[in-house]
Amino acid sequence: MAPLSLFTCPHCASPLRREERSYTCPNGHCFDIAKEGYVHLLPANQKHSKSPGDDKGMVTARNQFLSRDYYAPLRDALCALALEHTGGQVSVLDSGCGEGYYTAGIHAALTGAGRQVALAGIDLSKPSVRLAAKCVPQGEFAVASAYHLPVADGSIDLLLNCFSPLALEEFRRVLRPGGLFLYVVPAANHLWELKQVLYDKPYPNQEQDIPYEGFSYVSVVPVDTTMEVAGEDLPHLFQMTPYYWKTPREGAARLAALDGLEVQASFRIHVFRRD
Repeated sequence: MAPLSLFTCPHCASPLRREERSYTCPNGHCFDIAKEGYVHLLPANQKHSKSPGDDKGMVTARNQFLSRDYYAPLRDALCALALEHTGGQVSVLDSGCGEGYYTAGIHAALTGAGRQVALAGIDLSKPSVRLAAKCVPQGEFAVASAYHLPVADGSIDLLLNCFSPLALEEFRRVLRPGGLFLYVVPAANHLWELKQVLYDKPYPNQEQDIPYEGFSYVSVVPVDTTMEVAGEDLPHLFQMTPYYWKTPREGAARLAALDGLEVQASFRIHVFRRD
């Protein structure tokens, strides 16, 4: 019999089994596995546009930039937390997994330490999930919504959320009691030098430590580094940020005229336990 998946049916919430070419549920619902290895679990009534999530250009830019390991300090900090706070058998969900950079890092760290890992990632963006499935072929990846996670109640030990929608009700539902929630947000001066080029009056990001119902704070882990970003990596960095869509033409032209830029990358990992 085909193995049970971490995913559940988006229509009836029944367990899914992963066959060779499809996922099936006991009620007869069937979802084809794409040749890249991902599955589409986003019902039509949850799609708010024809192609939801990040577009191919943004995904390609982010993949190119992250592949150069500029954000390796953040990846490594997440891996260290995953190793510190999980046991020998770990079920992992990356909500808003993007192209799988952090997902792959955590999977490699846990399996490298001899842990038994069941891992799944979801994202609204089909181009993102396509890359993630190639990046971590041992995992399961689906086009799905964080606000309607196709995952069973209390089935996840470690939930990762990097710069993605904070679907707290769903996160509470799928995390087991005592499960770990890693929530990554930009710190006050993240990409400050880039913002100085793009805007006449840049402002720092707001930083808050907010307690969430159903979760207890473990810690807030700062990750700060300085990057020398040059060549094609600079426009890739720009295109993978929200600033790409809301920067005045003059600011974009100033950035395009630069050969390189020294930029702060500054993150905060909010570490929670599920009550």
